[in-house]
Amino acid sequence: MSLTIAFDERLFRDPGTRERRRVAARVMAAALQAVEPGEAVRRALRREGDRLLVGDGAYDLGRYQRVVVVGAGKASAPMVAAVEEILGERVAAGLVVVKYGHVGPTRTVALREAGHPIPDQAGVDGTAELARLIQASGPDDLVIVVLSGGGSALMMLPVEGVSLGDLQQMTDLLLRAGATINELNTVRKHLDRVKGGGLARLAQPSDVLTLALSDVVGNPLDVIASGPTVPDESTFADACAIVDRFELWADLPASVVERLRSGREGRTEETPKRGDPLFASTRTIVVASNELAAASAVHQAEAEGLEALLLSTYVEGEARVVGIVAAALAREEAHRNGPLPRPCCLVLGGETTVRVRGTGLGGRNQELALAAAEKIAGLDDVIVASLATDGNDGPTDAAGALADGTTLARARALGLDSARALADNDAYRFFEQLGDLLLTGPTNTNVNDLIFVFAW
Repeated sequence: MSLTIAFDERLFRDPGTRERRRVAARVMAAALQAVEPGEAVRRALRREGDRLLVGDGAYDLGRYQRVVVVGAGKASAPMVAAVEEILGERVAAGLVVVKYGHVGPTRTVALREAGHPIPDQAGVDGTAELARLIQASGPDDLVIVVLSGGGSALMMLPVEGVSLGDLQQMTDLLLRAGATINELNTVRKHLDRVKGGGLARLAQPSDVLTLALSDVVGNPLDVIASGPTVPDESTFADACAIVDRFELWADLPASVVERLRSGREGRTEETPKRGDPLFASTRTIVVASNELAAASAVHQAEAEGLEALLLSTYVEGEARVVGIVAAALAREEAHRNGPLPRPCCLVLGGETTVRVRGTGLGGRNQELALAAAEKIAGLDDVIVASLATDGNDGPTDAAGALADGTTLARARALGLDSARALADNDAYRFFEQLGDLLLTGPTNTNVNDLIFVFAW
């Protein structure tokens, strides 16, 4: 996979400015290359005759009649292709649900495209087909599940009494309220038949091996794609507490309200927990994560002649607030030459949220960069960039945006108002006119976001 980060160099006459941006682009591209999903699977999985080696364990392929591959996520197509490459003729059947436009070549495993981040009927239909496939598996079958970011929206099978429209409304409300992926998935797990260990239940009595590309801060297994094959650490009470926090009870569909309250009161069975025997024959391996991408960015920055440091992969919070923190790091470098001596690159990973207040196209990474731009205005030789590793920041075709000390001055020359754009969640149109959007196209991977602070 060859990836580039595009911005409009024609807008920058100074050769030094163009070269600094090229360095930033190479560092970001290296981070994406490190978490290419197919390569991640090939690092974690290999075959030696009839032995399938994964991590520190092994599966005897000779004892299985069939290997069935299922899953969901934006990165699942290349993950499936790698599994097929490794197992060859042993893959008997399979089905994976991917986001529209995220398909790729496969041999045996069928791909179904569906909507993300708001689920659609294609996702429900694809998940129902997937569920029928694994329910037909038996004790002599191995089910391999590939999961990546986006899997929660793409693999959707509502519980009885809750409609797709109800789940669409619930998802939209939580996203607009600024819920984290952990909070959103906690609620989803209690409204769906395959999430929160539900897929493992459908696959009984087969052995289940899950390969996960993590898009969740800290890599909690029950949150990645809503944990369809692992014990659920959350409860109905947790889901209700999230609704309480965002004060959404009056806005949620009646079916969702009834389901959540029924579970909290013990009238509806909880999701399966630790110790449930259905997990005795399941195993999950995280094949790539934000930490790997961030570490690779540090390595590339050092190769570019920069001092480099990974500060954290646990960044969360409101995007515009985190943007101010990133700008503070840039200002520290500009004024005090620290915490690293210049030239340098500071790397942070995680996932921020946006509370939608306006009507703009937004995107959390673009909003973060816009908030940073206001604080680094006038500083020479600094860059703050924020990147969604899946290539799609919010409902836009950009992966993020890049800001430097000239951003606000260039914006004013074009008649753009940064404060107004931030208030309207309209960072996309702001950066689009400046030529400062990060454009990768679909990367077919997803390991959260990366934030970069460069100083020369």
